[in-house]
Amino acid sequence: MNNVIPKPSVPAPDIVRCAYMEIVVTDLAKSREFYVDLLGLHVTEEDENNIYLRSLEEFIHHNLVLRKGPIAAVAAFAYRVKSPAEVDAAEAYYKELGCRTERRKEGFTKGVGDSVRVEDPLGFPYEFFYEVEHVERLTQRYDLYSAGELVRLDHFNQVTPDVPRGRKYLEDLGFRVSEDIQDSDGVSYAVWMHRKQTVHDTALTGGNGPRMHHVAFATHEKHNIIQICDKMGALRISDRIERGPGRHGVSNAFYLYILDPDGHRVEIYTQDYYTGDPDNPTITWDVHDNQRRDWWGNPVVPSWYTEASLVLDLDGNPQPVIQRTDASEMAVTVGADGFSYTRKTEGEGADAVEQKTGFKLGAQL
Repeated sequence: MNNVIPKPSVPAPDIVRCAYMEIVVTDLAKSREFYVDLLGLHVTEEDENNIYLRSLEEFIHHNLVLRKGPIAAVAAFAYRVKSPAEVDAAEAYYKELGCRTERRKEGFTKGVGDSVRVEDPLGFPYEFFYEVEHVERLTQRYDLYSAGELVRLDHFNQVTPDVPRGRKYLEDLGFRVSEDIQDSDGVSYAVWMHRKQTVHDTALTGGNGPRMHHVAFATHEKHNIIQICDKMGALRISDRIERGPGRHGVSNAFYLYILDPDGHRVEIYTQDYYTGDPDNPTITWDVHDNQRRDWWGNPVVPSWYTEASLVLDLDGNPQPVIQRTDASEMAVTVGADGFSYTRKTEGEGADAVEQKTGFKLGAQL
């Protein structure tokens, strides 16, 4: 689709993990009800224009910033780096890529120090920082623990029209691939990439972009996710449940997707797996496999493929959305050809599924 993004000659910054997201919301009070009263994220600080939130196990100032503004969008996908010198490395890396950068020694948000924000080659607003204010880790504050407690920020998911281009760029940046989705022609529909030792810190989903597909928080157990569903039902806001609960094939995680008052998508996520070994294998899924997105074979709602949040440039303006020209995942699996499968019963496909699962497909259960 587009030219390959060249790898800079200078070292990539050493990224530790995804750390926080800054989102713009149009009604701060309604967003507070959603993220604090419903989901139970903990308020570190707040004022008339901003709310700084963190999950139960976090010790840095925040994992999510809600900023009041005129247009619902994402202002930053923020990553913590390994040392103060790595902020310099990030700035040099993106300058060599020809990207716009902005450095603030005082940080872009409260609680975060020297940082650099960039408009990356895919059009996303990335931030890299090390200096941060430490706050109380609430792990043993059982008096604050809710039945649906969100314990960690787990990952981001980004929509981009050219997944292979984005994959190479993020691999050059030091991310490793845990899983991906392809078809028999080698078209890539999505890729999961990590820095910490889980399935992903971010994922690239093929579609019109750049846009933010979702931000994900982890719980300890799947019953925490079921409690969130029950709570939303009791509050008569179950129409904000977009998809799930269910079990992913990709990542193996138990999941729920819900929509905040502005339509920003939030995933609640638990029970993925360790990926820290240097030879951790990459798992490739067939785009036609019904179990890739939902292990139980449930169909994915169309909005999950088509709707996503705008992202902002460094001036606070929405980035233009570029159309994907490769086949979309929704069109391939539920569109004109409609071909998909749970069981393959012939040829090498059946053998591959049998090898992967231990079940001989077509046999009586």
